[in-house]
Amino acid sequence: MPVDSDAEAFADLDPADREALDALRGDDLLGPVVERHGPLTIDPASDPFERLVVSILRQQVSMASAAATRERLFDAVEVTPEGLLAAEESTLKDAGLSRQKTRYVRNVAEAFAENGWDREAFAAMTDDEVREELTAITGVGAWTANMQLLFSLARPDVFPVGDLGIRKGMTTLYDREMSRSEMVEEARRWAPYRSYASLYLWRAKEDIAESVDEVVDGSA
Repeated sequence: MPVDSDAEAFADLDPADREALDALRGDDLLGPVVERHGPLTIDPASDPFERLVVSILRQQVSMASAAATRERLFDAVEVTPEGLLAAEESTLKDAGLSRQKTRYVRNVAEAFAENGWDREAFAAMTDDEVREELTAITGVGAWTANMQLLFSLARPDVFPVGDLGIRKGMTTLYDREMSRSEMVEEARRWAPYRSYASLYLWRAKEDIAESVDEVVDGSA
């Protein structure tokens, strides 16, 4: 969560967060955004499976719709691999899941159950290995895998170039439209802290700040 941007707020950060934000504060382009919004950090989700299910619920719907579906789903079933696999399709439908998203969340549940995935299992994988494993699941694309890396696993150097908010942030920061390859190239300046940079890019354009806060908050 953002706090007042002053020296004390940055000094009170954990060493890894402070190192990342000190580097970004010194960037000519992103530094002013960091100062304006204060310290923003990435924290691992309490349950990577739940967080991935929430990401799927958010695909191609409004935040309000996803939040309502999430609330109904979490009230109706135990959101674990076993709980979702055991749930009746009618129960998931009543919670607001389409037939397609029912298939997607069950695909994810099967993958977690079959592979025994948990936080420790993912911790042993590189970013690219996590992406490869997750995108092999029907229903999990590059955007969802990157959201999992960033917001569930708290990996520090993720740049989700396919995200609309990131593209808007880059356009605002550079004051011009850019291709994805150009954005990836420009973002190299923020390595190895591109996850932190992404938090600020999402806020570089003020009219999307509220939506960004909802994306960052895995409970919504």
